[in-house]
Amino acid sequence: MIPPAATPPPADSRGSRAALIFALTAERLSLWYEHGQWPTEAQGATLAADWLARTRRNLPLAERRHLSDLSDQLARRIAGSLSREAGLYTTHEMMEALDANYESELGQSLMLECERLLDADPVPDQP
Repeated sequence: MIPPAATPPPADSRGSRAALIFALTAERLSLWYEHGQWPTEAQGATLAADWLARTRRNLPLAERRHLSDLSDQLARRIAGSLSREAGLYTTHEMMEALDANYESELGQSLMLECERLLDADPVPDQP
């Protein structure tokens, strides 16, 4: 018998927000290394909405934009601190780590960095 799929945590949980920053950072780096362009904050917010929609979750636009901005900061910091070859490797590892079955020390350390970013600059309270 196949066990039922686990219900994902709410989109506004700390872990989900950090995972979203991680996924957006991976996407941003992929676009940067493939096309030499950074997605805008609005494009990142749209990517976030798409990512959330896959699990039937949603966050307000302001929150998606904030998480998009945090991912942009991290992606630019990573790209600025690594050689192109190391950046391509890091991006590949991050994209692979989006699969929960893939274990990566690099992915785990970058997920911790996403959590630190979120803790340092939490999502502002909604009006």
